[in-house]
Amino acid sequence: MAVGIFDSGLGGLTVMEAVTKRLPDVPFVYYGDNAHAPYGVRDADDVYELTCAGVQRLWDAGCDLVVLACNTASAAALRRMQESWIPTDKRVLGVFVPLIEALTERQWGDNSPPREVAVKHVALFATPATVSSRAFQRELAFRAIGVDVEAQPCGGLVDAIEEGDEILAEALVRSHVEALKRRMPNPEAAILGCTHYPLMDAAFQEALGPDVAVYSQANLVAESLADYLTRHPKMLGEGQESAFLTTGDAARVSNKATQFLRRKIAFQPA
Repeated sequence: MAVGIFDSGLGGLTVMEAVTKRLPDVPFVYYGDNAHAPYGVRDADDVYELTCAGVQRLWDAGCDLVVLACNTASAAALRRMQESWIPTDKRVLGVFVPLIEALTERQWGDNSPPREVAVKHVALFATPATVSSRAFQRELAFRAIGVDVEAQPCGGLVDAIEEGDEILAEALVRSHVEALKRRMPNPEAAILGCTHYPLMDAAFQEALGPDVAVYSQANLVAESLADYLTRHPKMLGEGQESAFLTTGDAARVSNKATQFLRRKIAFQPA
């Protein structure tokens, strides 16, 4: 009955924590492709191949349902995977849609025509690959009209977070917010479009100001997954045990993950 959680590195652990708390009886297998992180600077074909390899490993671990807890993979690879690669007895879900549904105040699965929403000016902070894919804007256009999105590629931020350099990460957040505000001085909402970024949500909120609603993904994805499993219980795979897998150095990744979540995490080689 295991569910897979895929990420390019450690950022997806924010989603792993949220889904574990929301669904405590479900075993989750986490796969971090730390050997190839970050994905945000890779081209779409590279991201696609790496994501397929990781998802296949999670299927092999008994996870028929996999959540891409990586915005770059969701943006650059998911649609292509769904169109040509995923077999009918497996499912792969992304992290964009739950966030957009919250922003546009829609219930899960509401596929009615796009409509006017309260928020008109949205700032998107994401990796360069996610920004260049325009996947967020494409998904938003299916659900809302009249929303101005200004996207800021946050180069270097994932690396700083993965290295545990909070001083550099905070400085980069301020720099990226300042750059965006030169183009959109008064955003009403901000999307943290990378699962690493919730660890810096206080820095984003401070830089943006108290009047900007900041949306991050972990809890929204957890609620969406719980709803999905209620409606599709057969998508729980045959796996019985939770695990943490990595393509990187297991001891080094375990140490970083322990610092990341402030509790003991033990990774195994993928």
